[in-house]
Amino acid sequence: MTIETATRTGIHRAWWVAAVTALVVIGAGACATTAGLLITPLHHEFGWSRAAIGVAVSVNMALYGLTAPFSAALMDRFGIRRVAVAALLLIAAGAGLTTVVSDSWQLVVGWGLLVGVGCGALAMAFAATVTHRWFVARRGLVTGLLTAASVFGQFAFLPVMSWVIDHFAWRSATVGLALIALATAPLAWSVLRDHPADLGLRPYGATVFEAQPEPEPGAARRAVRLLFDAARTGPFWLLAGTFAICGASTNGIMWTHFAPAAHDHGMPSTMAASLLAVIGVVNVAGTIGSGWLTDRFSPQLLLAAYYVLRGLSLLALPALFGPTVQPAMIGFAVLFGLLDVATVPPTIALCRQVFGAGGAIVFGWVSAAHQVGAGLIAYFGAVARDLLGSYDAVWIGAAALCAAAALMAVAIRRSSGPDRA
Repeated sequence: MTIETATRTGIHRAWWVAAVTALVVIGAGACATTAGLLITPLHHEFGWSRAAIGVAVSVNMALYGLTAPFSAALMDRFGIRRVAVAALLLIAAGAGLTTVVSDSWQLVVGWGLLVGVGCGALAMAFAATVTHRWFVARRGLVTGLLTAASVFGQFAFLPVMSWVIDHFAWRSATVGLALIALATAPLAWSVLRDHPADLGLRPYGATVFEAQPEPEPGAARRAVRLLFDAARTGPFWLLAGTFAICGASTNGIMWTHFAPAAHDHGMPSTMAASLLAVIGVVNVAGTIGSGWLTDRFSPQLLLAAYYVLRGLSLLALPALFGPTVQPAMIGFAVLFGLLDVATVPPTIALCRQVFGAGGAIVFGWVSAAHQVGAGLIAYFGAVARDLLGSYDAVWIGAAALCAAAALMAVAIRRSSGPDRA
């Protein structure tokens, strides 16, 4: 049954677009967490310090975030599918180039620059743009689904990649990532469309037909203008601050340092990767559930609750590490999985409420703060491990940051805000 036939028989095309968007972000997400598995083999093969490898990881995470607002603006100018396919090709190129590195600066170029920009273009701002254009009803739910897809890609592939690294080589894993990106690109081109009006459709849940807006010239200029407009408001800085802490307490430490920290305590890397996969699987339920809750309850209060619980879980983590997986560690993985990306739907909802039609691009800037926070703790966590011989201080510091984020979330004012399109 073709997509067009299915649409005529009752399934709105928006759901097909959402499904393929989910596959795209799964493919991109598979690249986002692999860096943590590469630290040890790169350290052993080349003798690079963890801090030197951490530079490439930090650049990747920072560009992942800084690309998002420009990507959202470029989608307004050139269309969703062109930007998505270009990003997938960048990921493939960066992952492929990583296999031939011989110096740490080359790792910064391949993994830090190319993979970082490609993944950033397909990050949460991409999901927010698709949701904003194709859905009027069920936005919170779809946002949760797409965010869950991203996290599923980030974690579900980890045991496979860890097994490949253990039984073959780290280069085989990066080649596999390049092939995933290349295989996803044709699907994105064939199914994604920039706007429902391209097919003569209304967005899902809309009562009136919406004409496709004219392409926005000066995509980069518009993204920067929206940043300057948003930066004059208090809610923006509270949102950016909470999301920077979100990135520090998830991507920055869990993606990059959980597997090495577990290895420090005698746990095999494949077992540590499997725990991260548990987090990724549970994330699906946590993020979808958070989207459902966001449609019904105060986003500010949801954020505060999530950060408090996340901080408590991180505070307990140092005592849970060991050479084997105990029930308490499984409990941590389940709880952290429920909370990990649950912050995304309420944060996107608040960006829409405060900044109107420009909310997707503003959320891109908020996401940039998320990745800057992640990059900083990825680097300084590596430095702390080199200096202290342990990651314990990093987990405790991240828990304290989560407590601050909870207080900041409560302070965000609920507002309709001006339309800043």
